[in-house]
Amino acid sequence: MDLGFSETAVRLAAFIGVFAVMASLEMRAPRRPRRFGRERRWPTNLGIVVLDSLFVRLVFPIVAVGAAIDAEARNVGLFALTELPRWLEGLIAVVVLDLAIYAQHVVFHKVPVLWRLHLVHHADPDFDVSTALRFHPIEIGLSMVFKIVLVYALGAPVLAVFIFEVVLNAMAMFNHANVFLPLKLDGVLRRLVVTPDMHRVHHSTIPVETDSNYGFNLSLWDRLFGTYRAAPRGGHAEMAIGLLDYPGTAPTRLDWALLVPFRLKTGRAPAPQRVGGPPKRR
Repeated sequence: MDLGFSETAVRLAAFIGVFAVMASLEMRAPRRPRRFGRERRWPTNLGIVVLDSLFVRLVFPIVAVGAAIDAEARNVGLFALTELPRWLEGLIAVVVLDLAIYAQHVVFHKVPVLWRLHLVHHADPDFDVSTALRFHPIEIGLSMVFKIVLVYALGAPVLAVFIFEVVLNAMAMFNHANVFLPLKLDGVLRRLVVTPDMHRVHHSTIPVETDSNYGFNLSLWDRLFGTYRAAPRGGHAEMAIGLLDYPGTAPTRLDWALLVPFRLKTGRAPAPQRVGGPPKRR
C-alpha cells in the first residue's frame, strides 16, 4: 500500500506541532516548578532524539511502516490468513501494538541489562515534554526491532502502523508534559488514555511508584494488569523526580546520558517496596 504522502514529512510535522503546543502550555500552566531551567536539560534531551533518529536511519534498512509495506507485498502475517474487514484489522493492530509497547516497558524495568539503558529516561531530574524524547539510542534500536518483528507477525495494515507511530509519539509528549489539567478533566481522560498526572507517578524516586503506570497511550493496560497507581504518595507538587542513585546535575549532560549504561553502578533495576500512606492528588 502506498500511503500517498511522505511518511517522514507528516511525522516530523506532527512531532514539531505537538512539541510546540505542549512546550507552550508548560509555560502558561505548569503543574509543578522546575528544578533546572530548560537551557540546562533541553540541549541534552533534544540532542538524544537527534542521535536516536540518525541511529535508526543508519542501522535499519526499514522501520515499522516499511515493514508493514513489505509484509503486505509478501502477503505474510496473521491477517493474511483471515478475512476480517480492513478497518477491523487496523483497529486490532493498533491495540496489539499498544499492548506490546506496555509489555516492552515493563520488561525494560525488570531485566537488569535492559534497565541499564532505560534508566537514561528515568534519570532526567525534571519531567516535561522533552523527557518524552530522552531514550538511549540502543533502547530505541531494540524497540524498533521488536516493533518490526511484531508488524511482520501480524501483517499489520500500513495505515494502522503509521497512525500508531504518530499517535504513540504524540501521546508520549502529551503525558510527559509539565501541564496542569483540571482534576475532573484528568479523571475523564485517564479512563481511556494516559494523562500527565498519571504518567508522572512512574517517574517518582519511590520504587513502588516507579513500578507503576507503564502505559504510554491507552490507560487500560495498567488497570488490567494491576500496575495502575492513581497518584504519588506525597502529591504531585512535592514528589521527587528522577533516580536517587543519580542526584545533582550529572544526568543533565549528554555525555553522561550516553555513557551511563556502560558503568557498573547501573546494573540493578529498582526493586518494588511497600510504601505506606494514601496517595494525594494535589
